[in-house]
Amino acid sequence: MLALAAGPSAAQTAGSETEPSAEVQDAEKPADATARAFGAFQRGYYLTAMELALPRAQLGDPAAQTLLAELFAGGLGVARNMDDAAFWYKQAAESGDASAQFKYGLMLLEGRYVEPDRAKAEELMKKAADAGNAFAQFNHAQILVSEKPGDAGIFEALPYFEKAAEQGVADAQYALAQIYRNTDGIPDEKRARARELMEKAARAGFDTAQLDYAIWLIDGVGGPKDYENGFRWMQVAATRGNVVAQNRMAVLHINAIGTSGDPVEAAKWYILSRRAGFDDRALDDFYQGLTEEEQKQAIEAANKFSKR
Repeated sequence: MLALAAGPSAAQTAGSETEPSAEVQDAEKPADATARAFGAFQRGYYLTAMELALPRAQLGDPAAQTLLAELFAGGLGVARNMDDAAFWYKQAAESGDASAQFKYGLMLLEGRYVEPDRAKAEELMKKAADAGNAFAQFNHAQILVSEKPGDAGIFEALPYFEKAAEQGVADAQYALAQIYRNTDGIPDEKRARARELMEKAARAGFDTAQLDYAIWLIDGVGGPKDYENGFRWMQVAATRGNVVAQNRMAVLHINAIGTSGDPVEAAKWYILSRRAGFDDRALDDFYQGLTEEEQKQAIEAANKFSKR
C-alpha cells in the first residue's frame, strides 16, 4: 500500500505546484521516470506525479498504474474518480503489483465500484499475501478462517497472521495473541508470546487490544498480575471511547483495583457506558446508592468528558 507522505494539500491545484516540468526526455530510462513520479507523489506534487506516471502506465508499468490508481482514489491533484481508480488498480493487479492486487481484491470482495467477484478477489489477495503485502496477508488469513471454521482454518491461516504481525499490522498482532493463547496445539514458545503481541497491538492504538491487554494484566493472563498497568491501559481504552472499557473503569474504581478508588469517577464511567447502551444492573444498584451530590458531580464529569 502506498504511504502518503506529508506535503501540500490533497486539493492542490496546478497553480500551486513548483515542481519542474514533468516532461520525460527521450534519453530517460523508464525506471527513472517511474521513480520521479513516486518522488513527486511523496513530496505532494500530485499533478507532476500524474504527468510522469501516465505515459508509463499506458505502456504497462504496474508501479505507475498503481500510482495513478492512488491519485484517482484519493482525489490527489485531480477530482476523485473511483471508476478510473478501479481501472488502474485492475491493470496493475493483472501486471503483478502486490499493492494493487490487495486494493483491487478488496474492491471485488466488497463489490464497491466494480462487480463483486469473490473467487477473483481471493485469488488476488493470496497473490498479494504471498508477495509480502502485510494487509493482504492479514485479509487472506481472515478469509481462510472464515471459510474453514475450527482449528484447521486457524492453522492454515497462522503463517499469514504471523507474517502480517511481524510487519506491524495491529489487527494481526491482536488476532495472533488470541490464537496463541486460546488454541490447542500451539507450541509453548509461541503461547508464551501471546501477551507480548497483545501489548504491541495495544501500543499501536487498537482499542480492543488495549481493553484485552488491560484485562490480561489485571487477571494475570499470560504473565503475572499487574493492577496498576492494567488500570492504566483500561483508562486509555475507555478514554478513546471503548464502551466496555468505560464499564470496566467503573468496576475498577469501585473495587480500588490499580487505583485508590473514587465513587464519583466510578459513576462517571458508569454514566458514559450507560449512555452508550451498556446495561449493567450491578452498576445500576451502585449508582442508586450514591448521594445526590455524588450523582450530580458524576453527571457533570460525564458531560464534560463527552464535550471533549
